[in-house]
Amino acid sequence: MSLSPPIFLKEREENNSRFVEIQQPQTTSTAAEDPLQNLCLASQEVLQKAQQSGRSKCLKCGGSRMFYCYTCYVPVENVPTEQMPLVKLPLKIDIIKHPNETDGKSTAIHAKLLAPEFVNIYTYPCIPEYEEEDHEVALIFPGPKSVSIKDISFHLQKRIQNNVRGKNGDPDKPSSKRKKTEEQDLNDSKYKETTLKKIIFIDSTWNQTNKIFTDERLQGLLQVELKTRKTCFWRHQKGKPDTFLSTIEAIYYFLVDYHTDILKEKYKGQYDNLLFFYSFMYQLIKNAKCSGDKETRKITH
Repeated sequence: MSLSPPIFLKEREENNSRFVEIQQPQTTSTAAEDPLQNLCLASQEVLQKAQQSGRSKCLKCGGSRMFYCYTCYVPVENVPTEQMPLVKLPLKIDIIKHPNETDGKSTAIHAKLLAPEFVNIYTYPCIPEYEEEDHEVALIFPGPKSVSIKDISFHLQKRIQNNVRGKNGDPDKPSSKRKKTEEQDLNDSKYKETTLKKIIFIDSTWNQTNKIFTDERLQGLLQVELKTRKTCFWRHQKGKPDTFLSTIEAIYYFLVDYHTDILKEKYKGQYDNLLFFYSFMYQLIKNAKCSGDKETRKITH
């Protein structure tokens, strides 16, 4: 994001503190039918006005967009940044986007818009180097080697111990001396912190994820899976189970579980505004399907 960070973020932080947390209007549907109805969100009035006025211009590229520009990662002209919430996250997020992923259909951009200080998006094959920090980074992706969120700290500590043993693996060194050296290394400042500092998500259709997931630069990372959640994404992929989440859903649910399972704090909606755009679009699409309004369904690019 090339907007001036100090001014852009300061304005949003000042206005974000004045937001009144509201609950989505209660409906007759159950939570299972409408899983987003009880989120603690900032006022979505700015999105309602933007939806009524139609597409607007991106102030960076000049493109015509609805709500935000999905190529520049900035809100459009009729969605003032100071009226959008700013979400603070407990760790950094890298999103690796498949080059064939349609920009206008990606929900990963929501995270960059709402938590710009914490989120970076890269287009594959551009992937940062994680080898030196593999003891504080995790890839959020299901698989046979995946661990649960509750076990993250244990596996990061185990990873550090293995790294230390590998570094001190001199076969000619007496075992007692080697053990003492390992213990000393574990007490060094470099190895003291086993806190997760960054998480990685793959932004792609599930049929295209294999190309990124099998990249050797990601193979050595701790792999974490989410608890079973059900998606409410309006572009659900045909033939895939409803536990396959959109990118913004996966980010949100991971942070909620991380807050309670790792930080050991009561969750009070701190990250709900990550779904600021998502929940609004979800409701638009839901209402459009009920009314048969095909034009309104096109609202999400």
